[in-house]
Amino acid sequence: MRKLRLPLNKETVKTLKAGDSVLLSGTILTARDCAHKRILGLLNEGKPLPFDLKDAVIYYAGPCPAKPDMACGSCGPTTSARMDVFAPMLLDCGLGAIIGKGEMSGEVREALKRNTCVYFAAIGGAGALYGNAIKKSECIAFEDLLSEAVYRLEVDSFPAIVAFDCDGGSIY
Repeated sequence: MRKLRLPLNKETVKTLKAGDSVLLSGTILTARDCAHKRILGLLNEGKPLPFDLKDAVIYYAGPCPAKPDMACGSCGPTTSARMDVFAPMLLDCGLGAIIGKGEMSGEVREALKRNTCVYFAAIGGAGALYGNAIKKSECIAFEDLLSEAVYRLEVDSFPAIVAFDCDGGSIY
């Protein structure tokens, strides 16, 4: 299992191959459907985002409220294909990596290749495991969306698999 520090640089991304098991540590952002619609709306209007996309890692998840003495509750991945319409534009705007569940479209795979980025698959049904990897959670945008808001998470040893690498390799 390979340990990676986020954000990733392009040299590291180029060494990752589909099927590699990794432990991610560092900062990730959460965003689901509603947040993606708002992000694209702001980008299309030429307005600044409330966070920086450059080299960011977006996790397709909606964190549950934290239990006592925890930074976050359960935080499992959502189906990535639902974000296919948004992902290419975000990758072209500087997004560094995506974490989600399941296969994504050919357009997303091409955008990953074009931008030297990677897609990590998280395990569906393992929300409690991922919640334990989260050491800090803070809502940073679109608070009215509740669990679909954008959260900044600090993670330690967050397990994932390289699903699509920057060369077009796929576990699917």
